[in-house]
Amino acid sequence: MTAAAREALDAARDRLLSDGGAAPDVPAVVADITEALDRRSGTLRTVLNAAGVVVHTNLGRAPLSAPAREAVSAAAGYCDLEYDLAQGRRGDRDARLAPLLAQACGAQAGIAVNNAAGALVLALAALAGGRGVLVSRGELVEIGGSFRLPEIMAASGARLVEVGTTNRTRAADYEPGDDIALLLRVHPSNYRVTGFTQTPTVAELAAVARSRDVPLVYDVGSGLLADRPEPWLAGEPSVRGALDAGADLVLCSGDKLLGGPQAGLLVGRADLVQACRAHPLARALRLDKLRIAALVATLQSHLRDDLAELPVWAALLADPVLLRQRCERLALRIGGEVVEGVTVAGGGTAPGAEVATPVVRVPVTSADVAMARLRDGDPPIVVRVDADRLLVDLRTVPAEADDLLARRIGAAIAVAMA
Repeated sequence: MTAAAREALDAARDRLLSDGGAAPDVPAVVADITEALDRRSGTLRTVLNAAGVVVHTNLGRAPLSAPAREAVSAAAGYCDLEYDLAQGRRGDRDARLAPLLAQACGAQAGIAVNNAAGALVLALAALAGGRGVLVSRGELVEIGGSFRLPEIMAASGARLVEVGTTNRTRAADYEPGDDIALLLRVHPSNYRVTGFTQTPTVAELAAVARSRDVPLVYDVGSGLLADRPEPWLAGEPSVRGALDAGADLVLCSGDKLLGGPQAGLLVGRADLVQACRAHPLARALRLDKLRIAALVATLQSHLRDDLAELPVWAALLADPVLLRQRCERLALRIGGEVVEGVTVAGGGTAPGAEVATPVVRVPVTSADVAMARLRDGDPPIVVRVDADRLLVDLRTVPAEADDLLARRIGAAIAVAMA
């Protein structure tokens, strides 16, 4: 407590010395001390997400399903992670996960590592190792401010060979080049190039790869397992779709549209997966028991075709009529109005796509004060702001939390309007 108070007071003094102005009042200092205590506690807190972003990177991306949480709890103590109970000897830590992964993706084989960037590094290191990798200039992505494809390729030991242009790349652009280990396609998950553009299909790239006798590796990004009919997912590549079109190895995330824990999945040809599994980096990038447990449970939900069991899909496919009814009840309690809004998938998924949804709009005198009050409560609540109006999106809020949400927002509005 003393250290947190000193930290807050030192920060206040530094602000006064740097930009002058009035000294902070006692409530402001207390708020700074509370924030410093939260930082020092090191404990993650449950947050109610009413911000209209389903896969919210700042809020931990995909919330785990109830079966996944139960699986994590069961694996938290001693468990048979690498122990064959039937034979009484050491077992294979991938014995449960690998077959499920292959089955869910419609692939010959699969392996999972700690995140999508790790999956790409492993694939490049195992399959390219100092040789050339052909990549369109329009796919040299940067994600999250630190994942830059050229740097990732350099770190893996692969040699980047750029082809095409930023906006137009043809299949023929992948035909020249010496000492090429593979063709790499990267889905631009967090941006779109529009206008005068051209991109070869996966089938066209697969034909070039076959003619060169090298594999086609496709990083599809979001973890969408199969093509979906929803219009907002138009153009979002799926794992099964990529494999069916001729990709030899497909990479994706486990914590986006798959709806599971942070993970990077590699699925496809058995020989390519085995090469990745046998590479020394595979051990450095492997999953721990808790994420294996959560990922197995998540894949089982997909295999049961029970998407409603996964919070991400429960939110994205929520009944709009029921959502509107919930919004109307909330608006009545907090003095707001129901208006048409949008939810986004988030997390670098379906860039630019929006899901139409009703939201509650609430005018306030100070949106900053109301937002701070909501974040300061237990649990913290995150909404979004449009000018001096709070916008509350219930897609990602469990229905059983509506009463708590109404009470907390009502209290925050009262403070903001004072």
